[in-house]
Amino acid sequence: MPVVELAGITKRHGALSVLRGVDLAVRAGEAVGILGANGSGKSTLLRILAGISRPSGGTVAGRPTIGYLPDRFPARQRMSARAYLCHLGRISGLSTAQARTRADEWFDRFALAGGPDTPLRDLSKGNAQKVGLAQALLAEPELLVLDEPWSGLDAEARVALTEVIAESTAAGTAVVFTDHRPEVVQAQATRSHLLTGGRLQLLEADDACRIVLRDGEAVDWAAQPGVLAVHRDQHVELVVAVAERESLLLTAIQRGCVVLAVDSRAREGSR
Repeated sequence: MPVVELAGITKRHGALSVLRGVDLAVRAGEAVGILGANGSGKSTLLRILAGISRPSGGTVAGRPTIGYLPDRFPARQRMSARAYLCHLGRISGLSTAQARTRADEWFDRFALAGGPDTPLRDLSKGNAQKVGLAQALLAEPELLVLDEPWSGLDAEARVALTEVIAESTAAGTAVVFTDHRPEVVQAQATRSHLLTGGRLQLLEADDACRIVLRDGEAVDWAAQPGVLAVHRDQHVELVVAVAERESLLLTAIQRGCVVLAVDSRAREGSR
């Protein structure tokens, strides 16, 4: 039986439909990756999975204990990292001693810079993310819901998080995480989905790849055939259908774009 199951989930914000008939069943020991561009509805979907937000329509079945890392961890607080986790641990039913011990173990695992007595508001984004991960893992949940969990982490912590996800699923915990990079989703997940247009579709290993571009003329990439998702940061990252990869590369070159990377597997091999 699934740990949690979504059926026909819709979510509307006024006239805007964010999710449209999403079905998702997550079983114990699975790591389910959700790929999608910024604004595609990934965070909305995870908030519904975590019970933080109610859907506009559809049903959510299953009542697992949940550990949740939001996309924006509320780090601007005077409490120290340790005091914050001890407080949350007591809310989750742990004793103060249990919460303190587990918190310190996770701080050591993720190598929290500055130490556990540092006020949350004084932490860097990456170290605040480590505290967020520790609070999600603190009570040993049955379902771990992680929104862009690698964001801001240093190289050592990224490796640690990858190991923690593998260890958690091996112990029977269900994990759902989001990312906008296909190589991360497909490498870490036992099952991968793409969220686009408010709908969730299963991704096979060779269905999608990544193209990273710089400079060139302005292009409405989301409107181009074969583009599944667009992420804009320092560069433009496209998640594209493999069948349309060559034609999209030709379009990019014709528009004067510099192609920085093509195909997720090439990037994986270089790490």
